[in-house]
Amino acid sequence: MSKQVTLTIDDHQVTAPAGTVIVDAAKKIGINIPVFCHHPKIESVGMCRMCMVEIWRPVFDRGTGEPVYDEDGVTQKLRMGAGLETSCTVPISEGMVVKTSTDRVQEARQHMLEFLLTSHPLDCPVCDKGGECSLQDQTLEYGLADSRFKFDDKIQLGHHIPLGDLIVLDRDRCVQCARCIRFQAEIADDPVIKFYSRGRKTEIVTHSTPGFASYWSGNTTDICPVGALTTVDFRFGARAWELKTTPSICSHCAVGCNLVLDTRRDAKSGKIAIKRVRPRQNEWVNETWICDKGRFAHHFTDNSGRLTQPLMKDESGGLQPATWDAALKRVAESLGDSAAGSASLTLVGGRLSNEDYFNLHTLSNSLKGKAALYSSMAGGDLVAQVGVGQGTNLADLGPNDAILVIASDLEEEAPLWWLRIKAASERGATLIVANPRPTKTDRYADYILRYQYGAEVQTAQDLIDGKSEAAQAFAKAENAIVLYGSEGTSLEISQALSQACANLLIKTEHIGKANNGLIGVWQSANIQGAWDMGFSPVLDLESELSKAKLLYLVGADPVGDGLVDELQADFVIVQELFLTETAKQADVVLPAQAITERAGTFTSGERRVQRFEKAVPAPGETRPDYLIAAEIARALGQDMPENTLEEIAKQKPDYAQVSLQNLNKTLPQWPIVDGKETSYAGTVAPNTSLGLQLAPLAERAQAAEREDLSPGKVEPPAPVKVDGLLAVPITQLYDLGIMTTTSEILTPRLTDKHIGLHPADAAKQGINPGDRVTLSLQGSTTTAHAHLLKDVPQGIVVIPRSVGIFCESPTEVEIQLAE
Repeated sequence: MSKQVTLTIDDHQVTAPAGTVIVDAAKKIGINIPVFCHHPKIESVGMCRMCMVEIWRPVFDRGTGEPVYDEDGVTQKLRMGAGLETSCTVPISEGMVVKTSTDRVQEARQHMLEFLLTSHPLDCPVCDKGGECSLQDQTLEYGLADSRFKFDDKIQLGHHIPLGDLIVLDRDRCVQCARCIRFQAEIADDPVIKFYSRGRKTEIVTHSTPGFASYWSGNTTDICPVGALTTVDFRFGARAWELKTTPSICSHCAVGCNLVLDTRRDAKSGKIAIKRVRPRQNEWVNETWICDKGRFAHHFTDNSGRLTQPLMKDESGGLQPATWDAALKRVAESLGDSAAGSASLTLVGGRLSNEDYFNLHTLSNSLKGKAALYSSMAGGDLVAQVGVGQGTNLADLGPNDAILVIASDLEEEAPLWWLRIKAASERGATLIVANPRPTKTDRYADYILRYQYGAEVQTAQDLIDGKSEAAQAFAKAENAIVLYGSEGTSLEISQALSQACANLLIKTEHIGKANNGLIGVWQSANIQGAWDMGFSPVLDLESELSKAKLLYLVGADPVGDGLVDELQADFVIVQELFLTETAKQADVVLPAQAITERAGTFTSGERRVQRFEKAVPAPGETRPDYLIAAEIARALGQDMPENTLEEIAKQKPDYAQVSLQNLNKTLPQWPIVDGKETSYAGTVAPNTSLGLQLAPLAERAQAAEREDLSPGKVEPPAPVKVDGLLAVPITQLYDLGIMTTTSEILTPRLTDKHIGLHPADAAKQGINPGDRVTLSLQGSTTTAHAHLLKDVPQGIVVIPRSVGIFCESPTEVEIQLAE
């Protein structure tokens, strides 16, 4: 525990850790010192001078170092410095006395506000920040009624300047606090914006191509204390006091970032619409940040291409609108055939809720068919056994702790985990990165382990066997966590890799307690929940799809992804948000609701169960996936429980404590976010529901269960041998998945259909950057653009998942210039 310091602020005594700055110590006892440039998660710089206070320090004799007392001989003398000091840059010290509202302090605040307003446009009636603007609020509370400066003398700077595709700048609103610049440099490590010019002409500019090239740009609009930075989808869209706020969870990766959806009736359509997405504070999950995909991709939910009513194939083979009764009847007739039922395959994607998975698995079991998860990554069962313990918080990791990131480009696969692992490394945690190619995570690694694609499992085994300095550092760490991903792996490799990672944790005794254990960097939001509800991937999915007589596909698009060209089953049911390529081949298409239109729960990669709530009305006749499954069951004469979450708690031991009451519990968090006083932490929303982290088997196991925790046998798959180039799958944040391409806001940032290869390999084929090439792999041929990347190992072609090229496992590929 760090040393504690006691001081007095405005006659109130406060004790805080040494190193805390005065403005943060004051916040702890409810005293708000006004700020513009200070943010509790960014290093202080004292630029805006708004937080100046009187600071009185105890006096000590210079010769003896002894305290100097007043005439009473009891009270230690205090001495104020030559002038006011910035409370955001001064650490607290023992016996310090701070006064935040004296006449001198109030006069200084008035002058600072008067100075800031000389360069401000005073366009509050039309400014997007109206109602949550720090300058507006502080002018009303601390400012003067009159100004000595003339309005005509105000400097005129540019309006509506795009810093990139997602962020717009109004330069004359900027108060030059540098919060945005410092966030990008310190927190995101993307220093792509900066100050330009001097004095009153100082401006924010972007110096990247494309502009503001960062996955984190939206956070700058949250922490901007005025209306200088706005997002393209919220600008002039609503006023803060008109918005209704609904808690939600991000549906795009395994982190489970906490969000709020701000909604209002749209002036044009008359419908309730999402106007913006903001982070919701959860210091155990995403702190006060979200990535740009989580902020902007939600627009897929109101895309005009959404399915809004059931469709059934007619005699000519086309899909025609149908009623729910007719569609359910036709599904029940097909599923009711016992032969078809036992030969059925229920295939689910990773976007569904726990409630959906539970009902779908229950239905599949009743049919005596197979249930499969559409994923190329294994180990969800191992995460349930040796996952991180209850109370885990990556923010607690520091000196004497270790983190292994293996087979994962973490910022692309799980951006907030990257952000938090980076911060842990900066606090002193030992970071080990194992990957065949450089990634952004390498910047903070203490040990970088390079291996050839296909040697992932052996690399993990070498750590178990102690064959490197990194292995020793991991073994002796007080706490240790492993994050494994799917970079270049097949399902077979992933099974062996996840077991090897579990074995490493078991051998080094880093299981069964907080801040220790295994985390799967899953490719979708709720794959861990799917595993927990009984679904798992199959080794040869293409074969399973071809053998099944009846297919029930929910949130899965194997045709669109290129796994198969045509579905061979006698009857195909597709439950989806959009008319995907798979849905186009269905006999019955059932329209599902998006996460924004219903309630439910997700289980993150850290096995934290969190609830999302309904924010907007569902379009047309769409229904939630769990309810559709229940209605199919009832059409077959089976019963489904009405309260699915309660049934999950009854039937799944890991989820025994999961209830609405437990999910909605809250705890005090730092920094203090109240949603009212926005100058301190910005417009991030407070949290009313922190979720519940599940205890892994290693933490709750009885003696009889401990045999399950012994290291499993690992047999590394034989490496793929090729004569030429080896294609390996990777994950990119901005992909061409259906929930990304249908978000028009993100369209300018989406990657094209491309592959990446080393310039030396390209030169052999006469390929230049951007050339269109023909690829032959896994028995099929396609075309894509060539990106030449020095970081890609020679002999390797990296193929991003979800870019229209199916490559879910390392395989030989032939490349040549397209004709």
